[in-house]
Amino acid sequence: MTLLAIDDLSVAYGEIEALKGVSLTVEKGEVVAILGANGAGKTTLMRAVSGLLPKRRGRIVFDGADITRASADRIVHLGIAQSPEGRRVFGTLTVAENLALGGFTRPPREIAGSIDNVYAMFPRLAERRAQLAGTLSGGEQQMLAIGRALIAKPKLLLLDEPSLGLAPIIVQGIFRTLREIAASGVTILIVEQNVRSALKLADRGYVLEIGRMVHADSAANLLASPEVQQAYLGKAKA
Repeated sequence: MTLLAIDDLSVAYGEIEALKGVSLTVEKGEVVAILGANGAGKTTLMRAVSGLLPKRRGRIVFDGADITRASADRIVHLGIAQSPEGRRVFGTLTVAENLALGGFTRPPREIAGSIDNVYAMFPRLAERRAQLAGTLSGGEQQMLAIGRALIAKPKLLLLDEPSLGLAPIIVQGIFRTLREIAASGVTILIVEQNVRSALKLADRGYVLEIGRMVHADSAANLLASPEVQQAYLGKAKA
């Protein structure tokens, strides 16, 4: 079943077109990776799906509903939550308060159990529940950003560069948890600079170049592709 369908999407910043007729689908229960160099339009795509950017052209359908012109809060209510690039935690609030904010679309009585689930998933957050988010390490803030998105109980989780700026050992732990989240049935659309880790997590992938979708294939085929290896994995063509 198709959960997210994007058709001929174009998004511009003033006169600069950042997305140029992008189309893709995400099936329910899938993990789909978006690959591309800096400036390819990956974050713009995620922000457009979240309702944070106006669309010049095209259509976005989520779980049967047209959300092309929907507001960001309406999109969260419908079941899309994003862990943004740069984490964007509320630094002057505690870990517990940040997590509680993630549940603004849900009845208060349901939030406590979801927060406990996040603490079980990220024990370090449980240890720091009373600590101000701005004093956490980068890895802890990333755990918090992902956990906050999960509190909304999303049908689709958007992850924008979850490994950005983190040490390799922290990245390994983050991706182990992402595999657990995917195994629980949460559908994931991920933008990630660590292409190898993203494709090992994903079922399928798309490649963006300067705002255009230029390639789509299974994650295994993309990982084995000489073009992908040369462009993103630092391997020269044979």
